Amino acid sequence: MLDFQTAVFEKEKITLADTQEYIVRGGRHLFPLLPKAFDGLQKIGVIGWGSQGPAQAQNLKDSLEGTGISVSVGLRAGSASWKSAEKAGFSEAKGTLGEMMSIVSTSDLVILLISDAAQIGLYKDIFKAMKKGATLGLSHGFLLGHLQAAGEEFPKDMNVIAVCPKGMGPSVRRLYEQGKEVNGAGINASFAVHQDVNGKATDYAIGWAVALGAPFSFMTTLEMEYRSDIFGERGILLGAVHGIVESLYRRYTEAGISKEQAFRETVESITGPLSKIISKDGILAVYKKFSGKDKEVFEQAYSASYHPAFEILLEIYQEVASGNEIHSVYLAGTRLERYPFETIDNTEMWKVGEKVRSERKEAEIPLHPFTAGVYIATMMAQIDVLKEHGHSYSEIVNESVIEAVDSLNPYMHYRGVAYMVDNCSTTARLGSRKWAPRFDYLLWQLAYPAVDEGKAVDYNLIQKLEGHPVHGPIGVLAELRPSVDISLHG
Repeated sequence: MLDFQTAVFEKEKITLADTQEYIVRGGRHLFPLLPKAFDGLQKIGVIGWGSQGPAQAQNLKDSLEGTGISVSVGLRAGSASWKSAEKAGFSEAKGTLGEMMSIVSTSDLVILLISDAAQIGLYKDIFKAMKKGATLGLSHGFLLGHLQAAGEEFPKDMNVIAVCPKGMGPSVRRLYEQGKEVNGAGINASFAVHQDVNGKATDYAIGWAVALGAPFSFMTTLEMEYRSDIFGERGILLGAVHGIVESLYRRYTEAGISKEQAFRETVESITGPLSKIISKDGILAVYKKFSGKDKEVFEQAYSASYHPAFEILLEIYQEVASGNEIHSVYLAGTRLERYPFETIDNTEMWKVGEKVRSERKEAEIPLHPFTAGVYIATMMAQIDVLKEHGHSYSEIVNESVIEAVDSLNPYMHYRGVAYMVDNCSTTARLGSRKWAPRFDYLLWQLAYPAVDEGKAVDYNLIQKLEGHPVHGPIGVLAELRPSVDISLHG
C-alpha cells in the first residue's frame, strides 16, 4: 500500500477490493492552506503552453491570488503561443511571462509542460538552469522513462514531483471554472514524489493538485504513472476507441445500414449513452441493460473481442515498459518538422459525423449491444493488463474508466473523436495514430469473423466480467468524482 505523510492536508483511507489506498479530498476551502503547503516557494514557473500549460498556469494563478506566490509562464522566444498567454493574463511587463530558460532559472518550482520530445531535447539544459534546491514538477513520467532507458537519473539536489490530472487541459480549466460556483468541481489527479531533498516535496505535490482544483488526489509512483498514462492513451482513452469506431462503422455500413445511422450506432453510442451509464452506474450496469436477443449480441461481441484487444494491449504495455514506445515517440518527433501532423477528420466517417452531431437528438442515440460489447471487452482487457502488472486500483480505474467516460468521451461527444485525437499532446496524437489501426485490424481479422462464423460464446469470460473485482473499486471511485458534470458549451 502506498502511504504518505502530509503536515498540511488530511488524508483519507479508502478500500478498493482487497487493497487500501490513501487519498486527499480537495476543494476551494483548502486554498487558504496553499501558502503553508508551498512553504519556501515564492515563484512557480509553468513551462510550455500546450494542452496542459494554459489550464495549469491559469488555475494556479487564480488559486494563489493574494498569497504572494507568483505564477509565471515560460515560452520559447518567438513562440506562437506568446499572445495566447498574454490574453490569459500573463505579462512580460509584470514579470509573469518570459523566455523559457529565464523563467526556469528564477523559479522555485518548475512545472515542465513542454512536449515530451522537447523535454528529451532540453532536459540537460533545464537541469543546468534550475536554481539549487529547486523543485521539478512533471505532469507525467515520460522523462523518467527516457532517463531510465538512457541509464541516467535526475540530479540528486532537486525535489522531483508529479501531479497528473486525469483529463485533457481544457477539461482541467473548464471544471475549475465551474468550481467557482460548485465547490469540488475539477479533474481528479494522481501525484507522485520521486525525490524529496527538503522534506517538503509531498506537501508541494498535494498543494499543486489542490490548486489545480482536483476534487480527489491519489498517490502513485512516477514510473507506474508513466506506464499507465502512455499505455492508457494508446488504449481505451484514444487509440482503441479510435480503432474500434472505425472498424464498427465499416462493418455496419457494409451490412447496409445508412452512414448516418452507422455513426450513431458506433461513435454516438459510445460517447453518449454508453459513457453516461458507465460514469454513473459502472461497467456492469451496461451489461444488465440488455436482455433477450440484445444480451446475446453483447455476449457474442464481448467474447469475440476480449482476447484480440488483450493481445494488442499487452503488446502496448510491454512496448511502454521496455522504453521502446518512449524512444519511438522521440524518433517520431524528429520527423514532425519534415512531415507535420495532418488532421484525421478528412475521411467519410468524420464528415458524416459533423452532419450527425449538427442534427443530434440525444434521446434517439441508441445503446447498441454489439458496439457496447466490443468497447467494454477492450476496457476490461485494459483493466486486466494493468492489474497483471501490479498497478493500484485507483490508477487502473482512473486510466481505464473515469478518464474515458468523465473527461475525454464528453469532449468526443461534443466535437468528435477526430477532434479529440488532434487536440491532445503530441505523445497521445502519435500513439493514437500508431495503434488505432492495429485495433481496427485485429478486430476485423479476429473478432468479427468469429461472430459471423457463429463461434460459441466463451461464458467463462462473461462470468469473469460479472464477478470481476474491479466493479467494487469503480463504485467507490465513482463517488470520488467531480461534483458536477463538465459543461462544454459555456
